[in-house]
Amino acid sequence: VQVVIWIAATHPDTWHAIALVITVVLAVVHVIVMPRWRYRVHRWEATPTAVYTQSGWINQERRIAPVARIQTVDTQRGPFELTFGLANVTVTTASAAGPLKIRGLRRATADALVEELTVRTQRAGGDAT
Repeated sequence: VQVVIWIAATHPDTWHAIALVITVVLAVVHVIVMPRWRYRVHRWEATPTAVYTQSGWINQERRIAPVARIQTVDTQRGPFELTFGLANVTVTTASAAGPLKIRGLRRATADALVEELTVRTQRAGGDAT
């Protein structure tokens, strides 16, 4: 938008240039910092007894769902995920805190995780409450 305004303006002033430079600098910093931050903070693990997730940028959250409490395991793929061969997995439990979400997995990893958790949940028995 700022580039379009800059090009469309007959006499762009200094403030347009300053705003454009600030936006570009912030975008570059975001592109450099964001993937590294996500890699260091966001985690997930599925063990025979539970599913663990850790996420967050400033406020970090760690969640643990025992396999016996899992009610459903779902996979979602939006346009972005389809383009890059990724998938998101949602593990729903009886918890009031809501489902555990694991985002940005390779499609094969997500499919294997869903299948593995489904088998473990069936073995655990119980009513998942």
